[in-house]
Amino acid sequence: MAEHRASCQCGTLRIVATGDPEFTVVCNCRACQKRTGAPFGVGVYFRKTDVGIEGPASRWERVAESGRLLEHLFCPTCGVTIAWTLEMRPDHIGVTLGNFDTPAPTPVRAIWMNEKHDWVRFPDDWPTYPQGSPS
Repeated sequence: MAEHRASCQCGTLRIVATGDPEFTVVCNCRACQKRTGAPFGVGVYFRKTDVGIEGPASRWERVAESGRLLEHLFCPTCGVTIAWTLEMRPDHIGVTLGNFDTPAPTPVRAIWMNEKHDWVRFPDDWPTYPQGSPS
C-alpha cells in the first residue's frame, strides 16, 4: 500500500497517509490565495481514516462563502498550514500539495475559476467550476 508523507517547513507537524488519495484539486478562491501566498492552493484529499497526524497542531476555523465550516491545521512553530477539513466532505482531509515529502499526484480539476488570476492557465481537458466542486 502506498504511503504519502507531508510536513510543515520546520518538520514539527507531519501527515502520514496510507493508500492513494481520492482526488486532487486546484482552488483559486481568495481564501486559498491568502492561505498560501500564491495564486491558488492545491489540495490532495484522503479519507480521514487513512491519515495520521504527528506532532502538535494548532487549529483555526472559518466559515466559507458557502456557509460551511472549514478547519485548518497549522504548525504552532512555523505557522505553515498543512491540512484542513471541510464540513462539505466530512470523511476527507485535504493536505497541501506543496508540503508533500513524497511524490504528490497531479490535480484533476480546478475550482473557484471566478476568482482566478487572469494570467493563470490550466489544461484544457480539466473540468473547471466557477465556484466550488459539486457535492
